[in-house]
Amino acid sequence: MKNLEKPTENKAPKSKTNNIVSPAADAAKDLKAFFIDNLKDIYWAENALVNALPKMAENATSPVLSKSILEHHLVTKNQIARLDEVFELLKEKAEGKKCEAMAGLLKEGDSILVETTPGPVRDAGIIAASQKIEHYEIATYGTLCAFAKTLGENDAAKLLTQTLAEEKEADCLLNDIALNAVNVMAAE
Repeated sequence: MKNLEKPTENKAPKSKTNNIVSPAADAAKDLKAFFIDNLKDIYWAENALVNALPKMAENATSPVLSKSILEHHLVTKNQIARLDEVFELLKEKAEGKKCEAMAGLLKEGDSILVETTPGPVRDAGIIAASQKIEHYEIATYGTLCAFAKTLGENDAAKLLTQTLAEEKEADCLLNDIALNAVNVMAAE
């Protein structure tokens, strides 16, 4: 006898728990709104970082590390100016929206300072915290570049790509400082 059951439709399996999240009233409804929301997020993050970098530099004992952090402080100020330009291109107000990720990374960086004594181990901790920040920024700017290109915002994409390259360069510099000096001294 043939199986006379109706073919089943391809449906996603029903969840045993209710994991569906309801959007907030001001949730982004299209890619452009989501893009702008993410720009506000990184704008807040970069401004918070400008305030945190001098403290990191002051707590570093390696002159090379301290100098690189202070140089990145100037780069970060330029990145904020570049974000201002992106907002202007999009005819949007340049404003920040609290970035929970950056707030958490900066809080972790503060705790590393408390948990280490001044010297190479603290320097290694500062580098670790800084690289986590750089990796977050690399991921964010990579995504923003992709969004800008998809939306046909080519001038914004060029500006964001420039920042992405600077963040990658900062990460490589931190890695070199760690591998060629700080980590070796911290291990002794």
